[in-house]
Amino acid sequence: MELEEKMQQEKQKIAILGLGYVGLQLAVAFAKHQTVLGYDYDAKRIAELKKNEDRNGIINANQLKASKLDLTSESKHLQRSNIYFIAVPTSINEAKIPNLKNLKEATKTLAIFLKKDDIVIYESTVYPGTTEDICIPILESNSGLIAGKDFFVAYSPERVDPGNTEHRLDNTSKVISAQNSKTLATVKQLYSRIIDAELFPVSNIKTAEAVKIIENTQRDLNISLMNEMAIVFNKMGVNVR
Repeated sequence: MELEEKMQQEKQKIAILGLGYVGLQLAVAFAKHQTVLGYDYDAKRIAELKKNEDRNGIINANQLKASKLDLTSESKHLQRSNIYFIAVPTSINEAKIPNLKNLKEATKTLAIFLKKDDIVIYESTVYPGTTEDICIPILESNSGLIAGKDFFVAYSPERVDPGNTEHRLDNTSKVISAQNSKTLATVKQLYSRIIDAELFPVSNIKTAEAVKIIENTQRDLNISLMNEMAIVFNKMGVNVR
């Protein structure tokens, strides 16, 4: 590692908010190289991970033992970091409307401890406009700081496929975006430590959010199509498999 890069890495204190399927993999990947703060509001989840137990079965005990992961359910420890990844789950409610509760709560939690020159990187799946229209105002109003001037925001949609051992975090290409070119360069440098596949910078955050929506929509449409074809073929006596 080049001396300049090593010095830069030592200055970057990484925290991961949300230790589910996405966040834990991200945290362990970074924690191979440096100490990483892993935060989750679920104290039971933190207690399990401290015993090297992942209830989701994605990260094994040896990986957890070997990682430089500092685990906590106390948000006050977030103030020690300056690079924040938010990787909380997003879903839909009973009315089929996006449920952003976890995302908003994680953003509010972080905003209290936000400092000048900090970088916040969102990985949660959201619709185009969410980061800039919903998350950034929460960060600003709860921190008293201005995005793009005092702190900086980036977005890189997660592409984790739980249980898939062929397509992993380290060998799956990734889209990255940020508020400005300097932040984008930092984000690219961060992800290049843990991802060997190609990183694709796009022109703005909304574009990166749209990319994720297109990917998910294509997948869901393909699954739906094949399920309907299977129903028809089965009725015709054609073995789909």
